[in-house]
Amino acid sequence: MDDIETALNKDHSIDLQLSTKKELKNNDIYFENYLKKVLQFKINNTSRAFHYVGKEYEGDLVYFYLEIENVSKVSSIEVTNKILLKHFDKQENLIKSKVGTTNKSVLLSKDYYKETLTY
Repeated sequence: MDDIETALNKDHSIDLQLSTKKELKNNDIYFENYLKKVLQFKINNTSRAFHYVGKEYEGDLVYFYLEIENVSKVSSIEVTNKILLKHFDKQENLIKSKVGTTNKSVLLSKDYYKETLTY
């Protein structure tokens, strides 16, 4: 959680103070705008926008919940994930997906930030 807070504070000259009583009330707008800049999806080879649903804090982790609507069938999901890569060279991002009953995951990093999951 400290890493995302540091990155957004630097990028926007703000003081988020995540998971404290002083946490900015409108912090979701910063998360959503940031994610739209650094995270892209293609479903079945077609670029698709996601909707930011929300976030959840667990220890020092932040889980972001996103959804892509109106997808009738998924044969592939291409993920381009550059979250925190600008600020932290050793950042790793775990992507988990579930399509029907099939779960897939991939670990992405600065040198390997794009992957296609096939179903």
